[in-house]
Amino acid sequence: MDSIHSPAAAADDEDEDEWCDALDHIPPPQSPVPDLPQSNGHDPPSPPPHISNGDLLPDESPSKKPKPSSPDPSPTPPSAPTTVAAAVAAASKKPKKKSNNVWTKPTSRRKPKKPKTPAAPNGSGSTPGAGPDDATVVLAPIPRFLLDKSDDSPDASICLSKLHKAERVELSDDRLTAGSTKGYRMVRATRGVQEGAWYFEIRVMKLGESGHTRLGWATEKGDLQAPVGFDGNSFAYRDVDGSKVHKALREKYGDGYGEGDVIGFYISLPEGGLYAPKPPQLVWYKGQRYICASDIKEEPPKVVPGSEISFFKNGVCQGIAFSDLFGGRYYPAASMYTLPNQPNCEVKFNFGPDFEFFPHDFGDRPVPQPMIEVPYHGLDVNADGPAENGHTEKTT
Repeated sequence: MDSIHSPAAAADDEDEDEWCDALDHIPPPQSPVPDLPQSNGHDPPSPPPHISNGDLLPDESPSKKPKPSSPDPSPTPPSAPTTVAAAVAAASKKPKKKSNNVWTKPTSRRKPKKPKTPAAPNGSGSTPGAGPDDATVVLAPIPRFLLDKSDDSPDASICLSKLHKAERVELSDDRLTAGSTKGYRMVRATRGVQEGAWYFEIRVMKLGESGHTRLGWATEKGDLQAPVGFDGNSFAYRDVDGSKVHKALREKYGDGYGEGDVIGFYISLPEGGLYAPKPPQLVWYKGQRYICASDIKEEPPKVVPGSEISFFKNGVCQGIAFSDLFGGRYYPAASMYTLPNQPNCEVKFNFGPDFEFFPHDFGDRPVPQPMIEVPYHGLDVNADGPAENGHTEKTT
């Protein structure tokens, strides 16, 4: 018996056949499945794509769920900063908290501006990095060791200085004998040497029960309130054990000496003038003496090749005590010491030419000259001082 179909059912069968034919002509999609275009409201909806496994999309067949696909090997990174670098960058953007510590607040003071170098007359101004021939003049106060040299003059002979000594040191009328008590104090001669070979003697006049001496050479910078050999500017021969002293370090050297012994002092500075520091140029400015130089920085000391200091005891050489001396001017010096309430320890200088124990054989050393022949070397002041407001002061 044939089934009876209604006209509505027949129309549904025809639409189903046409729908199936349309599905058969749709090409299979490529993997991955592209995004479906969205409808703009005017175009008819496109048929759902055909899935390779024969299943429809989830919205077309709610009863059939699609199989889970494999996870994407490269997942899309989240929009929020999850890495360490992103976290640090985000933290750095946070506003800093204000500090109430008054000591860390920046100051409102400005740095002082560097003064401009004034131009010299005739347009010859000094420029940065220029040489010493510039018109700029630098004036500096005279150091303490370059103070007045009035205790020496061209007509006088070498003797002990009244100015370059400690206050406790007492001098005789002829300024050849020095005595001191209570503590080591230094006195040096009025003249020194910086070139050639020179010699002088000292007789130990009185030591007493507690007296000691340190005798030798000192430069202009030697400390007068300390014994000879206390710093690097003096060289001493010690009486107790005959040791040599320099920079406050005692080293075994020769025989000790005592009261009544005569000590000879020899120094050799071959061509020492080539290695001595440049003498300061003094000028008279507004009634005061100043050092005039383009650069007031001191030059590093230079060693005099072949230089030495040797000591003699009653005419017998004790050997070379110091060698490779720095260039400069060396003065005869002595320091004395006794305990309190004791008589002065006294020594007497002999600058020649008649010595008690002048050595007859110096070996390969140059034969020295007596210190009495050292010429006057006081610091001369220029008569013409630096110009001020177009005028030059002169000394009278």
